[in-house]
Amino acid sequence: MTVVCKLGSSIVAAPDGSLREDVLDLVCSQVASLHGEGERVILVTSGAIARGMRLMGMDARPAAIDELQAASAVGQGDLFRAYESRLASNDVRAAQVLLTASDLQIRDHWLNARNTLERLLDWQVTPVVNENDTTATDEITFGDNDFLAAQVAIMMEARLLVLLTDIAGLYTADPREDPSAELISKVSDPTVLDQLEIGDGTSPFGLGGMRSKVAAAGMAGASGIETVICDGTAEGSLGRAVAGDSIGTRFDAHAEPASGFKLWLRYAKPAKGRLVIDDGAAERLRDSGSSLLPVGIISVEGEFLAGDAVEVVAAETVIGKGIASWGASEMTAVKGMRTEQVAEKFPDAAAEAIHRDRFVLT
Repeated sequence: MTVVCKLGSSIVAAPDGSLREDVLDLVCSQVASLHGEGERVILVTSGAIARGMRLMGMDARPAAIDELQAASAVGQGDLFRAYESRLASNDVRAAQVLLTASDLQIRDHWLNARNTLERLLDWQVTPVVNENDTTATDEITFGDNDFLAAQVAIMMEARLLVLLTDIAGLYTADPREDPSAELISKVSDPTVLDQLEIGDGTSPFGLGGMRSKVAAAGMAGASGIETVICDGTAEGSLGRAVAGDSIGTRFDAHAEPASGFKLWLRYAKPAKGRLVIDDGAAERLRDSGSSLLPVGIISVEGEFLAGDAVEVVAAETVIGKGIASWGASEMTAVKGMRTEQVAEKFPDAAAEAIHRDRFVLT
């Protein structure tokens, strides 16, 4: 089984953008030990832009896309070499893997990425994964490497996702502002998180915060993967998380994980449009696991083709996502029609607007 470990910008880079070499030493040493014990470890790292900023002498994170991409291009190789040299000193070979969100949005690309990572692990090579910021744009980014790490864990059917940050884990409140905040050691019921004030503050260089880590843990949990959020600057924290020790905050996996296809659909496939449906159709989707028929569709929003993902909305709430059997224009033409009317108008077309096997509740 595979362990996915994500290092956030806050522990890869110091506030001035310099590498936190002591932390990288700690983490890579633990990865080498786990490797020697037979664990298959994938590292997901942030910090390429921060490293590029440091090397280029920038004081603040650029706002322009081309400057961000250029900073990433400068920092990416240097960041990988920091991991590669440390792992090599412990007789572990590393490989750089750069992904964009679009690599995981197209099913064939998703499978190719998984096969490549699987082959590297078979060769006993440790993949060091990062988003390819050099070519990514706002429309094709993961938004934060916590989500990238969760999607890699889902793709590889990992047994554990470890999110290393610079605080001990999830607290009842922000411990930097509330001295009475208490560490939450275990989350079994994700609904309890609704009662917490989870901040989304970031480091000067990163995009994510605790909110994105909790969301990533939810994504992983839905696929049957445990997640641990812990302090990556503390000696031995990764090894303890992998061993199952009580450290940081551990999120239980869901008892009934979804299929790989439905997880890909839910988390990696972007929606191109929306189908607004009536209450009766919503009830059948929720309670009976039925397909969505044209008769239940009230309106069609957006431009999409057959095979694109669309959100399904009832009472102004998104209840699911599915693969459309029809394009937007055809869907508009058949909305509200009964099955026999659809068959008469389009005799060779699918009867369902979205087949139940290609739909997931969200």
